[in-house]
Amino acid sequence: MDRSADGVVLLIGSGQQLYRQYLVEDASQRTPLWLIDAGVATWQRPFVVGSSTVDMLDSARSVPDEKALFEAAAEVSRTHRVLGVFTYDEALVIATAHIAERLGLAGCTVEGADRCRNKHRTRQALTEAGLPQPTFALAATAAEAARAAETIGYPVVLKPRGMGASIGVVRAGDAAELEAAFAVAEHASFIGPPSFEGGVLVEEFMVGPEISVDGAVAAGTYSPLFLARKELGLEPYFEEVSHVVDGADQRLDDPELRHVLAEAHRVLGVQDGITHAEVRLTSKGPVVIEVNARLGGDLIPYLGKLATGIDPGQVAVDVATRTPLRLEPLRQICAGIRFLYPPRDCRVLDISVPEVGDVPGLVAARAMVAPGRSVRLPPRAHIGRYAYVICTADQPVACAARLENAAARITLNHEPLELALADERA
Repeated sequence: MDRSADGVVLLIGSGQQLYRQYLVEDASQRTPLWLIDAGVATWQRPFVVGSSTVDMLDSARSVPDEKALFEAAAEVSRTHRVLGVFTYDEALVIATAHIAERLGLAGCTVEGADRCRNKHRTRQALTEAGLPQPTFALAATAAEAARAAETIGYPVVLKPRGMGASIGVVRAGDAAELEAAFAVAEHASFIGPPSFEGGVLVEEFMVGPEISVDGAVAAGTYSPLFLARKELGLEPYFEEVSHVVDGADQRLDDPELRHVLAEAHRVLGVQDGITHAEVRLTSKGPVVIEVNARLGGDLIPYLGKLATGIDPGQVAVDVATRTPLRLEPLRQICAGIRFLYPPRDCRVLDISVPEVGDVPGLVAARAMVAPGRSVRLPPRAHIGRYAYVICTADQPVACAARLENAAARITLNHEPLELALADERA
């Protein structure tokens, strides 16, 4: 039986298997998927009815090739009924919005995707609407950043305009730390798309715990799905070392938080799609840090599924196909993830992880780096993780304890990177 006979949903980019397979698998259970990606489908094959391989980057500019991606989508539409299109890849949200607009499908809108992708445009739109956010300035040089920081007041946060996952985000506590912090943020901006190169955002440092909320927008109406409480580490950088989703978290029902998030999505122009918003809970109330026009990373949507039973992959398909959303939680437990970072830049020799069943509440334990590979810490590199553990429990405190216990069972055998490199040169 041809599952695609009634139509397909286009998935633009599948991401890393380690982080995203569950989304492809879950979305495929709702409707047939057609994958458009840079490489030939391998692990994705059991979950898609077809795939197109396209050179996704414009080689002259090293940015997503929107023309090539649209032509691939249009080619599929000539042989199949295309019901919708979605992506969860930060780099592809604008290209996906173009496809949706040109094929007349539900989508974020190109303007909305760009306002989310470009953090400076995010700040401008939220400021114009009077929504709570950090005081900010865009600086092209370290001298401009220093002047902005003096006006805003230390400490400040410096970040690239178009990156995600806290890459290149760093805090400067005073003028002596500003120049080095600017260099880190500016360098990270050149890792991303050239359209976002040049200029670093200098922002007021907001005091308070940081949360993220994955939500769905259907025909302009915003609905939060689940809330994750975030733990940051490796100061002065903002590496995301842990996330915990409590399916019974009462903060998600806070009317002020819901209002701020709904208004932020409205003024940014997110019409249809799944989003990942980051918020600081300050003494003055919730402050918007950023809104991303895609699902969260770091397996946060998977934690949300474990904690609530709401399936984010299937919700993404429902939004893309204008299908009525089913957002009632099926359960209310806690699910968390802990990422492990090495004590120094190193070459990995071996990683040992516990088996599920050996540790109470352990759902998964994975090595993220193969033996022989190098891992670097900020400022030389970001997201230098070597393993993660996922645990569930009835309460947040118990979940945190189980994560700590599971993480302690992981062993890393490594050698300092400077010694490994010296051996290679010898």
